[in-house]
Amino acid sequence: MDFENKVVLITGASSGIGEATSKYFANLGASLVLTGRKSEQLERVGNECKGNPLLLIADVTKVEDNQRVIDETIAKYGKLDVLVNNAGILANGSIENTSLQQYDEIMNTNVRAVYHLTMLAVPHLIKSKGNIVNVSSVAGNRSFPGILAYGMSKTAIDQFTRCTALELAPKQVRVNAVNPGVIVTDIHKRGGMDEKTYAEFLEKCKQTHALGRPGESKEVASVIAFLASDAASFITGVTLNVDGGRHAMCPR
Repeated sequence: MDFENKVVLITGASSGIGEATSKYFANLGASLVLTGRKSEQLERVGNECKGNPLLLIADVTKVEDNQRVIDETIAKYGKLDVLVNNAGILANGSIENTSLQQYDEIMNTNVRAVYHLTMLAVPHLIKSKGNIVNVSSVAGNRSFPGILAYGMSKTAIDQFTRCTALELAPKQVRVNAVNPGVIVTDIHKRGGMDEKTYAEFLEKCKQTHALGRPGESKEVASVIAFLASDAASFITGVTLNVDGGRHAMCPR
C-alpha cells in the first residue's frame, strides 16, 4: 500500500478514527488534507503526521466550508485521489424520547454532509481515477435500540456507498465503506455517556463482540487504507464490517 504522490482528504481528522487514519496514511507517504472543527486538536494531529499536511478548520454541515475545502485542496495539490468521509456524530434516543432536532443534527452531519462533499469531490476523483471510503457503522447493517437516528443515518451511508459505486464504476472511481463496531474513541462520551456508563459499555463489549473486546482506531484505519489502495483495485460497493464479529452475533 503505497500512497506516494497521492492526495488524501480526511474529514473529522482531529480525533478518533479520523486521527488514526490520518497518521496511517501519512506513514504510507500520502499528501494529506485534514479537516476538523477544533483547531487545537487538528493542529496536534497535523504535527504528529509526516509530510506537513494541509490543515483546514471546517464544519462539514456548512455548504461554504465544503466548497472551500475542495477549492483549497486543488489549489495546493492540483488534484484529489482519495476522499475519506469520516466526520460523524452519535446521540442516544428512541422513538419515544428522541426529537426532530436530534434527527436533523445527525442526518445533516452523517448523511447530508457526506452527500454534498462527495458531490464536490467527484469531478476531481474522476480525473484521477481515485476512490472514496465512507465511515459507516455496524449500526448501519444491524439494528440496535436507543440510537434510532444514528442507525438510520448509517444505513443511509451504506446505500449511498452502493449506489455511488455503481454510478461511478464506469468512470473507474471506486466507492466503499467500513462499518466499525465499538471502537475506543471519545464519540460515545460526546454522545452523552458519563465515565461510569462508558466503562460499563466497554466491559459489555466482551460479550457483544465475538473477539471479546472493543476495537482500536488503528484497526479501522488500516482497513480504510487498504480499501483506498491499489491492493483493493477490484473492490467497489462494499460495506466491510470491522467489528470483531459483532454483525454476525445473535442473542441466545
